[in-house]
Amino acid sequence: MATILYIGASGTDDPTRATIPFVAASGAVEAGHQPQLALVGEATYLIKSDIAEQVHGVGLAPLKDVMSQLIANGVPIYV
Repeated sequence: MATILYIGASGTDDPTRATIPFVAASGAVEAGHQPQLALVGEATYLIKSDIAEQVHGVGLAPLKDVMSQLIANGVPIYV
């Protein structure tokens, strides 16, 4: 089991790119690892629930669903 830090820097201007660190961290949880997520720059706004509800990347689950899964699994999200 590894501890992995994912860093997100993209915001609502590129919803696909903004969602990728969250999806990657979700995959790490499923693989039995201990992911952590750090949001910097424009990505810091994604932590607000009203903004996260509006972000849906192409071919990916909505950000609000992925974020809820991470929170339920106790993944730390640093802002």
